[in-house]
Amino acid sequence: MSLLDTVRNTFVPIHKEGYRFIAIFFVGAVLLGFLWKPLFWLGLILTAWCAYFFRDPVRVTPQDDDLVISPADGRVSSVQMMVPPADLNLGAEPMLRISVFMNVFNCHVNRAPMSGRITAISYREGSFLNAELDKASDENERNGMTIQTAHGEIGVVQIAGLVARRILCWARPLDQIAAGERFGLIRFGSRLDVYLPSGARPLVMVGQTAIAGETALAEFGSEKGPVIGRRG
Repeated sequence: MSLLDTVRNTFVPIHKEGYRFIAIFFVGAVLLGFLWKPLFWLGLILTAWCAYFFRDPVRVTPQDDDLVISPADGRVSSVQMMVPPADLNLGAEPMLRISVFMNVFNCHVNRAPMSGRITAISYREGSFLNAELDKASDENERNGMTIQTAHGEIGVVQIAGLVARRILCWARPLDQIAAGERFGLIRFGSRLDVYLPSGARPLVMVGQTAIAGETALAEFGSEKGPVIGRRG
């Protein structure tokens, strides 16, 4: 392995959205150090955590239109049939909903769960309840996105949590998006819900750890052959 490869594997890229916050944390550490030296080291630890929070590692995404890939790093907090939020325009019938909860130590870059065309994006203001609570899907601030896929329309919802105060989504309606492609970010703890049409079979259980862009949450069809991946 070359020295360049070693550096790349040791230092995970930082998403550009984090630069400003890392700078603020570092300046705060310096100012606190003038008051009392141990506070500088505490501030430096918090700065390192901030850089860790905004990490944006390369992921290898399975290239299979029948797989639903996790849009977030975190813990699978729910696998159940639920009626999707009205703003997704996915109807009033229950759909398979898989939720992934992100704590403040998870990577918070969000990735598309399936390839397709974005048909709509809707933002709704709301509360900041604990994102693990079931009612957070209806009451919390959220940003919903629908994607027309090979298996019909799916819904992806970014949900703010107790600490999260900013949902970012840089995807746009009518954009073509690939599975595993980055589409957004939520600052400091939150949740992602994926709503799937009939035919989807869950591949994960509550409590399982998911990796954005890599972990298959569900599958359409069966008896699959070898799957190739795409780095990004």
